[in-house]
Amino acid sequence: MPFSVHSCLLNLAGSAILAFGLYHVHSLSGVTEGGILGATLLLQHWFHISPAWSGLVMNAACYLLGWKLMGRDFVLCSIVAGGGFSLFYALFEQFPHLWPQLAGMPLLAALVGALFVGIGVGLCVRAGGAPGGDDALAMSISHITGWNIRWPYLLSDLIVLVLSLTYIPLERIGYSLLTVILSGQLIGLMQRIPASEARVEER
Repeated sequence: MPFSVHSCLLNLAGSAILAFGLYHVHSLSGVTEGGILGATLLLQHWFHISPAWSGLVMNAACYLLGWKLMGRDFVLCSIVAGGGFSLFYALFEQFPHLWPQLAGMPLLAALVGALFVGIGVGLCVRAGGAPGGDDALAMSISHITGWNIRWPYLLSDLIVLVLSLTYIPLERIGYSLLTVILSGQLIGLMQRIPASEARVEER
């Protein structure tokens, strides 16, 4: 989607939903993540590399790849999505968690968290933006291969989660796997909506 007021609003809406879910659900659940966040935790555990640095390098590399493949509109939309996420998360942090009981309910947290991540990131992807490096990488792989975006998400998450078994109990990885599978499917579903609408309009 070209950079416009409409794409900005969609990216802001998606980043707000994502930030809300990560603060009120994921930050309480103790369930690890796949993708870049999970990779930074893996590097910290085994090589004592701070996520502040490893995350910065990996996110920057993914955004540069997306810029090269998808151009200026992608970068502008991603700035709105990424900046919006940071601002909304900082805002939500000023208030207490809505559902503190989720800390002891990892299965429910995995399901609810996947809903927020899938819809939030899905809206940003529909609008041509990437709120994080994972999203930029998945969009780039989808652009190169023609795969539905849910498969690059799942592949990158699975690789990191399998490697994370070297230091994280299998039960926690199971909840994480459930979250990334469901959120990836939702993101793929959200991506298909505009194409369906376009076909209806053409008819």
